[in-house]
Amino acid sequence: MSLKETPEEKRERLRQSEFKNNPTGSLHDTLNRGSNGNLTDLSGGMGWKGTGILILVLFFGYILYNLIF
Repeated sequence: MSLKETPEEKRERLRQSEFKNNPTGSLHDTLNRGSNGNLTDLSGGMGWKGTGILILVLFFGYILYNLIF
């Protein structure tokens, strides 16, 4: 087993250390997360299959919405 850190693990480790070092900045980020959004965290954690399934679900949901309303 390799002890090398993947890019995702490194990003998360750096993010967590930033939260520890700058609590008011992370509070500001948390309060404004809804307006900014963070698609990278959403799609990065799922991989390509999960992202594809999410796109299909949104697409079929849109079609179903248009058929009903």
